[in-house]
Amino acid sequence: MSEARLPIRRNPAFSFRAILAGVFALAITGLAGCSSNDDELPYEERPVEQIYNKAMDHMAAGEYIPATKEFDEVERQHPYSEWARRSMLMGAYANYKVNQYDEAILSAQRFISLHPSNKDVPYAYYLVGLCYYEQISDVGRDQKMTENALNSFYELTRRFPNSEYARDARLKIDLTLDHLAGKEMEIGRYYLNRHDYIAAINRFRTVIERYQTTTHTPEALERLTEAYLSLGIKTEAQTAAAILGYNFPGSEWYEDSYALLAEQGLEPQENKDSWISRAWNSVF
Repeated sequence: MSEARLPIRRNPAFSFRAILAGVFALAITGLAGCSSNDDELPYEERPVEQIYNKAMDHMAAGEYIPATKEFDEVERQHPYSEWARRSMLMGAYANYKVNQYDEAILSAQRFISLHPSNKDVPYAYYLVGLCYYEQISDVGRDQKMTENALNSFYELTRRFPNSEYARDARLKIDLTLDHLAGKEMEIGRYYLNRHDYIAAINRFRTVIERYQTTTHTPEALERLTEAYLSLGIKTEAQTAAAILGYNFPGSEWYEDSYALLAEQGLEPQENKDSWISRAWNSVF
């Protein structure tokens, strides 16, 4: 069998038979984990190749639900065969294709647990991350899925930095970080509008300390300038504006910060002892 890459993104034209070409070679124990008894096929003993090929026919036709059932059947009837290992990850992919994310995650994680040295473990990590990533909600809602996606992609890039999936995972890490920063900014703006400046500063501080490389950083520095001026803490306001001006000199956020300081006869000036300066210099 020739080597082939596992799928990275949803692609209707993807060759499902090519997915399988190089996948897996050890044995497993246990049954497929996510189908209820009501969903299981009636037991009919069949050769493993027959079950597996039928699953692949369903995949080629885009019939992912029937495919998952056939992959489960491979594991149920032939749990110690090499086909069972293939079916475990292919079943995870089939579940992913129909947005059955919980089932896909469980199957991929089980594959990782049972076959930690298998060459397709990086793909299993990537698939887990994708399942979380595609469930990310807007910044106005809970961000647990965003955090789960971030952790999954971090684990992939840490364990398999040179894998073919690591590059795409790094891109998605940047996007998830930006999303988490956006959540902090939304809450910070809410507190700022309510004149709860300490609570607002804590949120903008999180952006500077944890999400410095995101697109929200210039606004966070401007909001810190605004909040500190409202509290009368001028040196911190000047520091935020100075760092903003040095790193984002042409941004509208710097223009706003500069105008806020000018209204009080102040200019941007960095205080090296400020937490803002320390946080910024710890990354850049």
